[in-house]
Amino acid sequence: MSVRREKKRKYYRGSRTYGWGRVAQHRRSGRKGGRGHAGYMKHKWTWVVKYAPDWFGSKGFKRHPSIVRKYRSINVGELDEIVEKLLAQNLAEKVDDKVKIDLEKLGVQKLLGRGRVTHALIIEAVKATEEAKAKIEAAGGEVIIKGES
Repeated sequence: MSVRREKKRKYYRGSRTYGWGRVAQHRRSGRKGGRGHAGYMKHKWTWVVKYAPDWFGSKGFKRHPSIVRKYRSINVGELDEIVEKLLAQNLAEKVDDKVKIDLEKLGVQKLLGRGRVTHALIIEAVKATEEAKAKIEAAGGEVIIKGES
């Protein structure tokens, strides 16, 4: 292959269009088939098929927010830290050597398992994770799920 001695730009130096035809033909978005995502279902469809096959169509489903129940939650570690405060405010009560806490009185429905448990707790909750149950039981307490009997 022979080496091109003079660059193309050099012999286009006198022209207004540098080989792109009429003035400004190479300038705006018309040369690329539209702005943004234009043409993805028309003239750029082969690009979509090759490089973005999942571009169109819905995946899965989403329930309406009014149907989805959101649970306010608290971790066992946080609960363990505030046991003394709850006892002082009469939001918890002593039963034998254990502290009984009704989470719904605190405005919480779900018990999560992050943190350490040092007190023996009896906790009433609407929901609780398996890890939270295991930690409470390992510390000598128990978890009571409301609605289960």
